[in-house]
Amino acid sequence: MSSVQGRNGHSGPDPWAVLRAATRARVALGRAGDGLPTARELEFRAAHAVARDAVHTPLEPDVVRAGLGDLDVLEVRSAAADRAEYLQRPDLGRRLAPGTELPATGADLGVVVADGLSPRAVHEHAAGTVLALLERLPGWSVAPVVLAHQARVGLGDEIGAALAVRAVVVLIGERPGLSSADSLGIYLTWDPRPGRVDSERNCVSNVRPPHGLSYAQAAGTVAALLGAARELGASGVALKDEGPALPPGAG
Repeated sequence: MSSVQGRNGHSGPDPWAVLRAATRARVALGRAGDGLPTARELEFRAAHAVARDAVHTPLEPDVVRAGLGDLDVLEVRSAAADRAEYLQRPDLGRRLAPGTELPATGADLGVVVADGLSPRAVHEHAAGTVLALLERLPGWSVAPVVLAHQARVGLGDEIGAALAVRAVVVLIGERPGLSSADSLGIYLTWDPRPGRVDSERNCVSNVRPPHGLSYAQAAGTVAALLGAARELGASGVALKDEGPALPPGAG
């Protein structure tokens, strides 16, 4: 059992040690007078800087392409001209840049890899997740992967409609937190088209091994949801995740 000596000024068993060991959240940080200890304050500021860097890191297409191997990859941009406009105008991130052309494939599935609010998450986890997902979809025809810059989740609807796919899956960097700057989210929409709303999607979030879902866990859930969506002809609130609960410690 660890001691609280030096953290809040007296020795003895630390009653918060078990909780701290079970979560990456900041709990029982101690105090120095009426403030945080210097070390804890510096840790907080460092975590905040990492989160800000994750938001502003530019998407590196070559990093993602290298991880995807021989898969065909197309590249698009949203209507947001740059990162500053993307952050200030979420609506522009949901629309393709004027003049964008994509082939109408008629495939079962479209896969969009979008930078979102954490390109770092895309660099680290997107390729592994895409490959794990495609391994679990035998018999599904898949359009070329679309790599999207300055993209929000809703951009997948316009991309899916242009590709003429039955379903679209958007892998996107989630908003960084102070303990998770590299979290990847996956959004599934059946019959994608402009005007779809969030209640018509399903989401699998926190893909970031080893602290979140593994690629296999996330891909298995999304593949099951896709199969159920094909049977139902719908996604979102009409579609429930009936998969087994994750084993202890998987989150």
